[in-house]
Amino acid sequence: MSESLKFLENEVQIAALLFMSVVYIVRLVWIFRFKFKKERTFPAGSSKAGIGYSLMNIAMPWAMESTRKKPWFYVQFVIFHLGVTAAIMATFIIPYRPSFFEVKIAVKVFQVIIGAAFLVGILRLIRRLTNPALRLINTADDYFSLILMILFFAAGVLAVRNKFRSAEWPLFLFFGLTAFFLIYVPFSKICHYLYYPFTRYFLGRTLGHRGAIPPKRAGGDRSSRAEEKGGL
Repeated sequence: MSESLKFLENEVQIAALLFMSVVYIVRLVWIFRFKFKKERTFPAGSSKAGIGYSLMNIAMPWAMESTRKKPWFYVQFVIFHLGVTAAIMATFIIPYRPSFFEVKIAVKVFQVIIGAAFLVGILRLIRRLTNPALRLINTADDYFSLILMILFFAAGVLAVRNKFRSAEWPLFLFFGLTAFFLIYVPFSKICHYLYYPFTRYFLGRTLGHRGAIPPKRAGGDRSSRAEEKGGL
């Protein structure tokens, strides 16, 4: 391995990771400056139940109308984010546990997952370009971030193949994109994952307090109405 590649895999990645961490810490400090006000409405449900339901909503495709009617979108979502996870893991395995990818089955598993995410990324890009409604709401950052992810996946598929160790350009491409991502992500739409737990927590706390979530069963609603009528 050349010294330049070793430097890119280690010092450059660590510096970029530290930069991203600092930006995220600043963002979190800014978020916690805002105090959550107490609800003034009469409690009609459980805030704790609402918080739990809201945080777990990502694992309940049946709870969202879009994925309930079009489950393929949820399958795409899962594949895409599994690919993100595998690619990020590869950025640590390659420089610090390279022997892991000497196992052929490990290479194949990572290639299949990242490759599937690459195909999903292509499908998403085509949909954004061909769907008039999506073209209206998508920004330059949306397209740039998605294209960047597609390139990242493609580079990841090549980088995990151990036989490419003799040709360093796939590793230069993969870790070059990784370093760029670590610096760019905090300022792009990709940083949405940072806000996810906070937005879902506050949304669940509010809607749970008001009894909007978790959704009540139809039978429970009927029995409640019957009790109310009996009481009247």
